[in-house]
Amino acid sequence: MKILKFGGTSVGSAENIKKVIAIVTDNQKNGKVAVIVSAFSKITDKLIEVGTLAASGNKKYLEIFDEIKTRHLKTAEELINENSSKTTGKIEETLRELENILEGIFLIKEISKRTLDLIMSFGERLSAYIISQSINADFLDSRKLIKTDENFGNAKVDFELTNKNIREYFDQHEKLQIITGYIGGTRKNDTSTLGRGGSDYSASIFGAALNAEVIEIWTDVDGIMTANPKQVKKAFPIKEISYVEAMEMSHFGAKVIYPPTMVPAMNKNIPIIIKNTLNPGFPGSTISKKSANDFSIKGISSISDIALLRLQGSGMIGVPGVSKRLFGSLSSKKINIILISQASSEHSICLAVEPKSATHAKETIEAEFEQEIKTKQIDPLIIEKDLSIIAVVGENMRLTPGIAGKVFGALGKNGINISAIAQGSSELNISTVISKIDENKALNAIHDDFFLSGTKTLNIFMVGCGQIGSTLIKQIFNQNEFLQKTQSLEIKLIGIANSKKMFFATDGLDLQNWKNELEKGESSDLAKFVEKMLKLNLPNSIFLDCTSNEEITKFYEKILKESVSIVTPNKKANSGHLKIYQELKETARKSNIKFFYETTVGAGLPVISTLRNLLYSGDKIIKIEAVLSGTLSYIFNSFTGEKSFSEIVQEAQIKGYTEPDPRDDLNGLDAARKILILGREIGLPLEMEDISVENLVPEDCRKISNLEEFFAKLSTHNVDYSNKLKAAQAEQKRLCYIAKIDAGKHGQASVKLQTVDKNHPFNALSGSDNIISFTTNRYLERPLVIKGPGAGAEVTAAGVFADVIRIANYLN
Repeated sequence: MKILKFGGTSVGSAENIKKVIAIVTDNQKNGKVAVIVSAFSKITDKLIEVGTLAASGNKKYLEIFDEIKTRHLKTAEELINENSSKTTGKIEETLRELENILEGIFLIKEISKRTLDLIMSFGERLSAYIISQSINADFLDSRKLIKTDENFGNAKVDFELTNKNIREYFDQHEKLQIITGYIGGTRKNDTSTLGRGGSDYSASIFGAALNAEVIEIWTDVDGIMTANPKQVKKAFPIKEISYVEAMEMSHFGAKVIYPPTMVPAMNKNIPIIIKNTLNPGFPGSTISKKSANDFSIKGISSISDIALLRLQGSGMIGVPGVSKRLFGSLSSKKINIILISQASSEHSICLAVEPKSATHAKETIEAEFEQEIKTKQIDPLIIEKDLSIIAVVGENMRLTPGIAGKVFGALGKNGINISAIAQGSSELNISTVISKIDENKALNAIHDDFFLSGTKTLNIFMVGCGQIGSTLIKQIFNQNEFLQKTQSLEIKLIGIANSKKMFFATDGLDLQNWKNELEKGESSDLAKFVEKMLKLNLPNSIFLDCTSNEEITKFYEKILKESVSIVTPNKKANSGHLKIYQELKETARKSNIKFFYETTVGAGLPVISTLRNLLYSGDKIIKIEAVLSGTLSYIFNSFTGEKSFSEIVQEAQIKGYTEPDPRDDLNGLDAARKILILGREIGLPLEMEDISVENLVPEDCRKISNLEEFFAKLSTHNVDYSNKLKAAQAEQKRLCYIAKIDAGKHGQASVKLQTVDKNHPFNALSGSDNIISFTTNRYLERPLVIKGPGAGAEVTAAGVFADVIRIANYLN
């Protein structure tokens, strides 16, 4: 014997019922089956509504009744050809019975729980009858067999009598039975309902009574999912799950099956399979005594809205009976407790309840502990609202070390604070209470860490898509497949903005078509961009600032406080006021996220990371010397005397090595900002004015607005630069524009034109390369030198990309 139960969506339309009939017919080929059905989708709600309206004296109940009548008659008409008039007559007779009951309720303006149960029963009775006539089967009204007490709305089953009735009936009936779910009958033959999940319960009752080999619950999903797919898009069906795991997940929000409904089947060790009527070939999820060992956890579920009550005080420590009084007082008021957490010190007890019960629970507890609160042995009760519970479930957790650490790590690295924790000694469930606004973020962060072979998704929000930004997008696109295969890392570009437009795509932009998508976006607004990013509240979010815009840096602190990491080549934040630099670093530390800016000095060269590694490993920096301007490196590497200084500068501009106005390079401020950042990284409290900067733009060339006039005026100074070059060459030296920090007591810093001899590492510099030399206690005689391209879209974008990968490694 196999029990097949079909839910409301499975029988929600004539088209779906035809699929149900095909599934039943196919199963009959392999043995005897019995079928339990729910009411058509949404009909139970309509029946409750129609009864409530009638009881309130609202004639609108007649309109709702007509909707119910029309829907059932139309469905029957689409399904039944033979004896259709007989079937229609029976349906109309049943509907007249309902109409008469509603009329009586309307007249007396009162509806009892018993009457409401009777009204709700019409949904299953009509559904089961129509389907039985569509498949040439017997209609079985389960009120005849399932006997209950008179606790209407949530009746308790008399299993001894019920099991006897079911067995005797099936011994005498060989034909296929289409059975009403959800309903039963009292010993007085009054109609009762079995409460939440009642149709599943009916299937479990019949399955256990008949010793069925399997119970199949047919619904509109492919099985029990690893998480709610509406919240976690990467959720997937669980192949095998134990009874207790399924109960835990259902208790904490999984909607597929209600825990008590499994008990009769569980007591008989009958497997329950969750299958999809719309995808019958899919194997679904099997609930049984055993659990598969595919993953260290089985699934994640959540309760979206709870209130947390905290009872605390020194008067609780070592005092017997506090817990008994607390829970006893709540039980007496029929207040359900969802979660309990108690500190080992006995100083506090937290408990979670439904928000609608919070005030009542508070008053009840304060009344119970009135004397202790008056004498200040116990503090007044604290209520926290707008919270959610995240439950991580799995029998394998007790066999796998580090599960709790991994859960808390996933939450912590995404800036999700935990208000309370509960874990039983069985280690079947780890529950955490968090802010409601972080629920989806938490579910996705934990799901990423435990499922899909550890695949991590980074959600990128980029401002600035000029040369560096656009090159970075291209690099991410080219590398994404490789990263997924080798690093289990997926990078999604969720939001993008330039000075004109901004665009968001919660599933990620098409990296090959991002320009067209951006053009469709709304007008760019930095504040709105940041607000939208923070409102999305996605896990593993990274903000990329690929601009040189100082305005954007004003949002950094807010972004970091909201636990979004930042990666940027923009020097403005870290070379501004020292206080801002320090605050940003401290905010990132407190928020437990990353603020990376490797590319602010040396583009893609590993300058800042190398410097930090020296410091973290205990080395002491004595001196830093560097050529940090690719433009000035090119100019002085090309300035050999064959061409004049002004000609070299103009040539550099034509080749694109300089800013549009070369004076922005020649004034030395770019190099000064970079050496300032390095100075601060080694702990020197430097401001920009502390750096001695040699401006290579002659005084009389600084205020000329026209570039042609500037170059003409600059040429009048060629002799001065030529003399400096000749003086250097006379000593067999060469000119270099060097940024320098002496990390001694006073931390002197300068940026100026200097000469270097042939033994100096900077003497071999060529092209537009940067070079950085660290003289330390360990690298004293021969400084540690880093050399390579210090500018250019490809290397700078690669450096930003590397910082993004570093954050991914941290999140793992």
